[in-house]
Amino acid sequence: MNPIAIRLLNQQLIVPQFSDPVQVVSHMGAMQAQEYRMMRWAVEMRTRKPSARAFKKAFDSGRIIRLHLMRGTWQLVSAEDYWWLLDLCAPKAMAVTRGWMHSNKITIPDEEVMAIRAILAQTAADHGSVTKEDFIQALAAKDIRMDDHRLSYHIRMAEMSGTLCSGDLLPMKATYALTADKVRPSGKIERDEELMRIARKYFQSHQPATLEDFVWWSGLNVSDCRKGIALLGNSIHVEKYQGREFYLTDDCRTRGFRKGKYLLIPPYDEYLIGYKSRDIVLPKEHTHRAHNNSGIFQPIIARDGIICGNWSPFKDTCQAAFFSGAPDTTALHSAWQTYQQYL
Repeated sequence: MNPIAIRLLNQQLIVPQFSDPVQVVSHMGAMQAQEYRMMRWAVEMRTRKPSARAFKKAFDSGRIIRLHLMRGTWQLVSAEDYWWLLDLCAPKAMAVTRGWMHSNKITIPDEEVMAIRAILAQTAADHGSVTKEDFIQALAAKDIRMDDHRLSYHIRMAEMSGTLCSGDLLPMKATYALTADKVRPSGKIERDEELMRIARKYFQSHQPATLEDFVWWSGLNVSDCRKGIALLGNSIHVEKYQGREFYLTDDCRTRGFRKGKYLLIPPYDEYLIGYKSRDIVLPKEHTHRAHNNSGIFQPIIARDGIICGNWSPFKDTCQAAFFSGAPDTTALHSAWQTYQQYL
């Protein structure tokens, strides 16, 4: 088994299968979207012809949704997966959020939650797509003032309740919309079906991956993750690699890998953040170059899937710093040109 090549193929980072960014997000299940500007490249670099315009069109139309979900962090999900993923993941995400509130000595009574949520929802309904500043003004009009931290928790809880989701895509600022205006209602499905779906989506897009990786990514407990895998039945199997057990689906992509390709990967990308253990593609001695212990991830360069450097997404010219191996300037220039064409 060549786990690096298999991950590149199934994460759609080489020989991508999809042209539509919505297909990419649906395939991945959920994609980390911490960095508002770079989440677009994370999706589009996995398409056959990356296009910033294509992403904006899908996002503004509500076919791709951004919200706080797994592990209480920002995620992109497809509209077709929104409701069942929210039903499955929001309770755990809410528990995580309340834990953060407790550690920050912030207490928000249920009465306040419901009163503020009503104002946020009405503001979004009145204006269609609003920024946090619009919420601040709407609250001030009712003589309600709170610090940014507290308001952020209110917005996050409104997202996890299914009241608010992402609005239109702006260059720099996140916006919010009424979910009812963005995402069609969907009938509730059984929990076992939800567990099977999330397991399928994770392993089809992140394989080979371990049980521990799945638990980390989903934010669910171990028993739920084990059950999701078991429900996949004979469509998934285990292979051992360096003493660890990795799951692969029976329709796993294994062909198409070619050496010599650079990838300019955005911060918080699924290629790293989608796994608890990242040593397969990131040598441990270079971990600090990709992320720190506080969960801050950097833009990284991969050559043939191995993380070997950092790059600067917001410069006019290709600026890269390599910490492993001598750079192939021709291949690096080709990757930079692809990124420029996307922009």
